[in-house]
Amino acid sequence: MRLLLVEDDVQLAEGIATDLRRAGFAVDTADNGIDAEFLGLEQTYDGVILDLGLPGKPGLDVLKSWRQQGVGTPVLILTARDSWTDRVSGLKSGADDYLGKPFHFEELWARIEALLRRSTGRAAPSLSVAGLSLDEERQRVQRADGVEVALTGTEFRLLRYLMSHPDKVLSKSRLTDHVYEGDHDRDSNVLEVYVRRLREKIGRDHIETRRGQGYIFRSQA
Repeated sequence: MRLLLVEDDVQLAEGIATDLRRAGFAVDTADNGIDAEFLGLEQTYDGVILDLGLPGKPGLDVLKSWRQQGVGTPVLILTARDSWTDRVSGLKSGADDYLGKPFHFEELWARIEALLRRSTGRAAPSLSVAGLSLDEERQRVQRADGVEVALTGTEFRLLRYLMSHPDKVLSKSRLTDHVYEGDHDRDSNVLEVYVRRLREKIGRDHIETRRGQGYIFRSQA
């Protein structure tokens, strides 16, 4: 899953981004409202963490612009403003959740996970498909035979996205948009390498190749 983190406090942003990457997310960052608005319109994200007090353009205005232009990405507002009126303004502007500063990273992580589950129509906290159970905290997958397999960061992000969208044709460009940060490793041949590695770890029957279209993760392997 790929996130956009918008925070003008550089030290705080670096800390959050580091923790999110350790938790298995690809993270792009912006430190002002103008860049944030552009990235939200031009790039594909699974979720956004948005501070309100931004230079260049206020966070609420950025959020309103996204919603007016049809960007439906789940947004969690992260801000030091703590009055109920600010919370209401954020939610009415299109935010999906709200977290005040200071906060514990574990709560931020839990709220982001909840937003992503809702956005993919998943109610259960665990991700289990076709006999596979993904441990999102430890970034490991348990196969139907009970064997647990460790995953690299990229393997984990790719498998989580595939399992979150079972039985759907996912193009290579869509997968790279949601698995990688910025323009990193966007060569389709690199994606094929990671698909091959996943097949070696979980079995070949789970991921089907559709020539000229992309891949399908089968809910019935």
